[in-house]
Amino acid sequence: MDPRTPCLVGAAQLTVRDQPGPEPLSLWETVARQALAEARLSAARLDSVQIVYTDSWQYDDPIGRLAERLGAAPRHRTYSRVGGTAPQQLIGAAAGRIAAGQMESALVVGAEALATRRALRRAGERVAWSHPADPKPPYGWEREPDPAALAHELFLPVHTYAIMETALRLGIAEERASRGELFAPFTEVAAVNPHAWHRTAHTPSELVTPGPGNRFVGWPYTKKTVAVMEVDQAAALALVSSGLADRLGIPLDRRIYLRGWAYAEDTWEVAARPSLGSSAALDVAASTAFERAGLGLDDMAAMDIYSCFAVAVRMACDALGLDPLDRRGLTVTGGLPYAGGPASGYVLHSTATMAGLLRDGGHGLVSGVGMHLTKHTCAVWSSEPGGTLGDGRSVHTAEPVPIVSSCAGRATVAGYTVAHERDGSPSKGLLVLDLPEGGRTHAWVLRPELMADAMERQLVGERVTLTTDGKVNVAVW
Repeated sequence: MDPRTPCLVGAAQLTVRDQPGPEPLSLWETVARQALAEARLSAARLDSVQIVYTDSWQYDDPIGRLAERLGAAPRHRTYSRVGGTAPQQLIGAAAGRIAAGQMESALVVGAEALATRRALRRAGERVAWSHPADPKPPYGWEREPDPAALAHELFLPVHTYAIMETALRLGIAEERASRGELFAPFTEVAAVNPHAWHRTAHTPSELVTPGPGNRFVGWPYTKKTVAVMEVDQAAALALVSSGLADRLGIPLDRRIYLRGWAYAEDTWEVAARPSLGSSAALDVAASTAFERAGLGLDDMAAMDIYSCFAVAVRMACDALGLDPLDRRGLTVTGGLPYAGGPASGYVLHSTATMAGLLRDGGHGLVSGVGMHLTKHTCAVWSSEPGGTLGDGRSVHTAEPVPIVSSCAGRATVAGYTVAHERDGSPSKGLLVLDLPEGGRTHAWVLRPELMADAMERQLVGERVTLTTDGKVNVAVW
């Protein structure tokens, strides 16, 4: 074996259930030390430290503060941008540098303490963690939301994903029932995962029936079927070259290999997507990852499909040609609604769990999704070396559909949702519409009887009438 072959040799996860818990820096340190101990690697030998963006707190020098606590002096340092693909992009970049002989070891770590922030807020206390950035940097997204989408208050994932869900054109009852059937097995996996945030198995009906403890958060989604971000969770992965693993005395059966991975992008604006109900980028990312790995879907012993919302799972299954009820299951953790969805960091957890499973032998698939089904990663991990890594550049770029900011006249519903207040009452409908002359636009639905109608029947494909004040479009039918 080429001594530069990268392998994953240390993994750690931590879930803190009692709030208030430690700040992110302390969580980083805890899991980093655990992963390094499993890797038999001293912090002083780290060539690279990489951290997934944390929503919980902005530090003045996140890499430097963690390195200082660990006693490390890495020459390569990366703090990611926002997005669920960030962990795999960091892992892939580290593996690539190891394979190129540019370094021998890397630590990738992430943590969120959003449950603690919520607990402190409810207690009327301010968060006073260490080393705050001053001035506070801009939010870590790569691009700000489209101005037309912002004008129509369409920027929350619970709304954008719901719009893409309706674009699949499932019947209202069919979508609801299939979402319950899709996610019930996830809850069973979470119930036996010691790191899962919610460790209770649920029936399909319990997941999708709205009620006081399961309100609509963005119709048709109920609270129990969307990612839970307000968690206190951390994870870390340690990667080394095979040559260093030999010198550290790490047994061959403790080494897991990244056989192949790929990154791909859809359009950044949901309304600009050529198809609201499918993802060409995900299709290309999956096929490229398998091609680079020299393996196929049938070779996978286990899979973890990114599951922030049902539509992400459905699109992945379509792209992979995978039965949503495949006997192998679609998650190794329980998924983001049940195991926990710590902002940008979930794929660290799914990868750590997958690595533990593959030490008994076999191959596994881990996928990631960023922003509004914009960014996609697929990674094939294995107990056996092989394959090629690629360079991390996007293997697909979509041609955006033009967006018209203000519009009056007739248009056709391409996808929609109904936003709800915390008390469970509907507040407004949010629509993405196809225009007769081409392009798309956004609109609100404000009349209560029309919001009720939209939740009772499939509105996609319906013709509506738009009026506009130059800033916001309003739809009626």
